[in-house]
Amino acid sequence: MGELDDGWLGDFRRGPAVFALFLIGPDDGGHPLGPREYRIECNDGAGPREICRFFDEDEAVPEWVGTWQGDAWCDWILTQARRLIAKPENT
Repeated sequence: MGELDDGWLGDFRRGPAVFALFLIGPDDGGHPLGPREYRIECNDGAGPREICRFFDEDEAVPEWVGTWQGDAWCDWILTQARRLIAKPENT
C-alpha cells in the first residue's frame, strides 16, 4: 500500500524528528459513522512509531502514547496536524 492509499495526509518536522499524520479509516479500526480519527507517527531516527491518536471533535482529548504524555511539543504537534487536516499534502 502506498502513502496516498493508507490515509497519509502529510509530514512536518521539528529538529531531527519527522512527524506523519494519517486519517484512520474503517479498515484501520475507525468507525465509518463516527467522527474522523487521526494517527500521528514520529520517526526520530529509530523508525516510525505511533505517538498520538485523536478525533476531529472539539471536546475530544488526544491520546498520547508513553513518554509523549505531557511532552512540551504536544501542543505544537497538534497545531501542525490540524494544519495538515485543513490542507493535506496528498491532494
